[in-house]
Amino acid sequence: MSHSPDGAASAIRIWDAPVRVFHWLLVLCFAGAYLSAESEVWRLLHVTLGYTLGGLLVFRLVWGLVGTRYARFSQFVRGPAAVMRYLRSLLQGQAEHHLGHNPAGAVAIVALLMLGLALSATGYASYNELGPEWLSELHELLANAMLLVVLGHLAGVLSASLQHRENLVRAMFTGKKRGPAGQGIARNWSALAWALLLAVLLFWWLQWRSAPVATPEAAVQASLTQEA
Repeated sequence: MSHSPDGAASAIRIWDAPVRVFHWLLVLCFAGAYLSAESEVWRLLHVTLGYTLGGLLVFRLVWGLVGTRYARFSQFVRGPAAVMRYLRSLLQGQAEHHLGHNPAGAVAIVALLMLGLALSATGYASYNELGPEWLSELHELLANAMLLVVLGHLAGVLSASLQHRENLVRAMFTGKKRGPAGQGIARNWSALAWALLLAVLLFWWLQWRSAPVATPEAAVQASLTQEA
């Protein structure tokens, strides 16, 4: 559902706490995993962030079915006609206003979910040597495809923010956007957001707790192996 911006509208809560925590953890995990992909020294970091990314996406799939109003896929996933209509309005400088995700943003989100799950699965299989060697190449291809979707998503966020004169990045921190009274969500689900964050931190701690102690000799050997 699209809405026209109303200057007299008040700040209402659109994004619940779990969605916001998921969003920024996903940003951190993907960026960290992508940047550490080519380093043997940072292999554990890469694997840990990759596993975390996969777990976060599973959570988002569930929350997209049972979560709050604007978190649900049924609220923002639309057909090709709606996507094309929104893109035309965006290019014409008169972008349709949506309190939740717009149709083009929904395409990016679905693409990120699918690519991210495939990325996690191929990464797990490659790391544990559970499949053919070409899986590692597919894993890298998926990572680059996901990066392109992320860049496209960022361009869309910037364009919509400028056209609607609202800071969509800030909204993903605060959870609030300007809109008609009564259109916001009633519950923030802060406890679930804290549980999600603590689960991620606990997983990271367990990963590092079981990690082998790094030595200068091991670092040199890893560097030589990478160069070879």
